[in-house]
Amino acid sequence: MPADPRWRPALVVLIGLLLAVTGCTAGAAGPPPAEPAVSAPAPAGGAEPESIDIPKIGARSSLVGLGLNPDDTVEVPPVTQPLQAGWYVHGPKPGEPGPAVVLGHVDGNHQPGIFFRLKELAVGDEITVRRTDGSAVAFVVREVDQVAKKNFPTDRVYGDTEGAELRLITCGGVFDSTARSYQDNVIVYATLTGSSR
Repeated sequence: MPADPRWRPALVVLIGLLLAVTGCTAGAAGPPPAEPAVSAPAPAGGAEPESIDIPKIGARSSLVGLGLNPDDTVEVPPVTQPLQAGWYVHGPKPGEPGPAVVLGHVDGNHQPGIFFRLKELAVGDEITVRRTDGSAVAFVVREVDQVAKKNFPTDRVYGDTEGAELRLITCGGVFDSTARSYQDNVIVYATLTGSSR
């Protein structure tokens, strides 16, 4: 079954966000980026994700819904709360067919972010997403990639999938102090392995 087409119109702006590095900060001196709102409504259908747990890297966070800003870029968790992860509400929910997307900071506010150690994940590592109905969905990492933002693999990340998959995305690589952004993205591809109540 293909990914829910409801999020297709927002796909281009999501890519633009990732390529422009919005939400990936280094906690460098100077004023932080403006804090976006993170209260966008989620599409109807299925249980919403509530939290994420990645034991290998000690990453545990509640999940806030991320929609679109007024300028049509994707919202990110506030940089003043770098340990907060969020999920893109206009895409599939984790556990639904298609690639669900979770975004997190590599760092911010002069401290490591929720996905600071994301690049340490390896094939076979487990990720659990708990949902508001009390259920949980388990994913296993099948690939970890680090790519230059200018070569972001749009089709691989957001293309339709028959089963439920998960994408975790943060920034990585060299930090460009002039642009105040990282040059790469770290992307984790994971596949659903099961669910429980």
